[in-house]
Amino acid sequence: MLQLSRLQNYQPTASSFISCEEAYEYCRKITAKYSKTFYLGTLLMPREKREAIWAIYVWCRRTDELVDGPEAVNTTPETLDSWERDLESVFAGQPIADPDVALIDSLNRFPLDIQPFRDMIAGQRMDLYRSRYETFEDLKLYCYRVAGTVGLMSGSVMGLEVPTNSAPWDKNKPLATPIDEAVALGIANQLTNILRDVGEDRERGRVYLPLEDLERFNYSEKELFDGVIDERWRSLMKFEITRARKYYDMAESGIRSLHPDARWPVWSALMLYKGILDVIEANDYDVFSKRAYVPTLRKMRYLPIAWLRSQVL
Repeated sequence: MLQLSRLQNYQPTASSFISCEEAYEYCRKITAKYSKTFYLGTLLMPREKREAIWAIYVWCRRTDELVDGPEAVNTTPETLDSWERDLESVFAGQPIADPDVALIDSLNRFPLDIQPFRDMIAGQRMDLYRSRYETFEDLKLYCYRVAGTVGLMSGSVMGLEVPTNSAPWDKNKPLATPIDEAVALGIANQLTNILRDVGEDRERGRVYLPLEDLERFNYSEKELFDGVIDERWRSLMKFEITRARKYYDMAESGIRSLHPDARWPVWSALMLYKGILDVIEANDYDVFSKRAYVPTLRKMRYLPIAWLRSQVL
């Protein structure tokens, strides 16, 4: 089986592609290995939907690897131009690498639009030349591109509930699509990633916390790179966590519009990821020497609560 780090430059012949079933299984394994919390949520979905989500996840991960993976030092704007051309080939039904076989099959099953995929590549372009964000508005654009887009991709797979008791004159009305809420969930997840990974990102020389927020709490970049934890840092982190939770709250309001078989998985994924913020707080905001993760037992406890919310909210 191909290793993820080799996939970027893999150019198989037409006869060398793996089968659709093998491609989906590969995507499942990659999702399970690199995103355990997200993977758990996908297991609650019907088979076709979870397979499509795995295929989308692997494409997103391969895209992220271009700027954050072991070969990232070799990535140039031209690399991303080539990656976007590969994307267009996939949307035209022509796979470039084995995982594309699963994504193309998903494109045939669900109404996925190419624009969120393109927007994600634009987010990777930002990582090529930016390692700081002055304001939250600047960061918000980045978060949309690298994560809000995932909400849009996933929403096309999740589907919407079709009303069965509408008045006859309402039957042909287009369904209200919770686009803002889907984007909000992606942004919430990315803000959570940023807070969890402050320590890892500083090793790459990156600071994703808005510089205006550091200034607001009189906390310097040097102190961040030194891993200083004091009341200023705690106040800064509380501020950032509150902002992230507001985006989760916004996302929650859109779940009721989803198809019933998607609500439990989405509630579960939201609660599991949101739980990382609770762990950061429990760790006294130490994201320099401790990695915040939700323990397995606590994950299991979230599931029945998520199911109940999917039924009544």
